[in-house]
Amino acid sequence: MSNDPRVCALCGSDHNLTFHHLIPKSCHRNKWFRKHFDITEMRARGIDICRRCHSFIHKQFPETMLGRDLNTLDSLTANETVIAYMHWAKKQ
Repeated sequence: MSNDPRVCALCGSDHNLTFHHLIPKSCHRNKWFRKHFDITEMRARGIDICRRCHSFIHKQFPETMLGRDLNTLDSLTANETVIAYMHWAKKQ
């Protein structure tokens, strides 16, 4: 996990960085999310990750799970599936 904004927060790559909304945009109109987060926070809460890691996350988890359970960098990187992926991705 990296705190450098110029590299992927998951694998450390500096190629093809994208902004990953930790609360997916598809959840922003949902009542549960509006009750727990304000719209400004939902739009701003995110991390820079490479396209490969971004694709992996969205293929592995439903958007509601991302928004409810994996909505911080710490919770995302504590997930067993993500941990295994990060170990693999750092070797690529």
